[in-house]
Amino acid sequence: MHSPTLPLTPGQRRYATVAALLGWFALAVQLYLILWGRWTDQASLIGGLVRFFSFFTVLTNTLVATALTCALTDRHSAGHRFFRSPVVCAGITTSILLVGIAYNLLLRHLWSPEGWQRLADELLHDIMPLAFLGYWWLFVRKGLLRLKHVLMWMLYPTLYFGYLLFRGNTFGDYLYPFLDIGTLGIERALLNALGVLAGFVGIALVIWLIDRVRPD
Repeated sequence: MHSPTLPLTPGQRRYATVAALLGWFALAVQLYLILWGRWTDQASLIGGLVRFFSFFTVLTNTLVATALTCALTDRHSAGHRFFRSPVVCAGITTSILLVGIAYNLLLRHLWSPEGWQRLADELLHDIMPLAFLGYWWLFVRKGLLRLKHVLMWMLYPTLYFGYLLFRGNTFGDYLYPFLDIGTLGIERALLNALGVLAGFVGIALVIWLIDRVRPD
């Protein structure tokens, strides 16, 4: 029976270690910034924690950092096997690439972060997508994906959008301006959501195609 990931050479292990550390560091900085902002505004820290984990960027980067960490261990628990699975790693690759592409096309022009926020911003939206793409390309076995896996991966952004609708309807906060029903109206927001989902599917199909033409 084949291992789900290729054996890591010392150089590859250093790559995965650095990438994992960068991922956890970026998440820690972003969490600190959100909680510090809530503290200075005398707002609920629990609310800040909920807001932190409500961003698709944060959720996906958490999956990335977890998968990289699991790749560095020899444990064979269900969780470790899950995050080392080629199907799961390819799905995470698709999701984190969507994070980077959507941010740079739809959100980057809306603000100009500085200092620690800029560092976290660049790590979460630019560095980590490229780092995990490199991990998937170099370390994860190929030739195992099927088109049905693309449909499986679609559950993640679809369920997330359902959560976003619930959150927005409950708190009036849709997090992302291009999905803000209160400002754009439901038809425009749904069209934007379908556009993002179409982008996700497009990325997923490219990942699937690479997997098919580049088997181990």
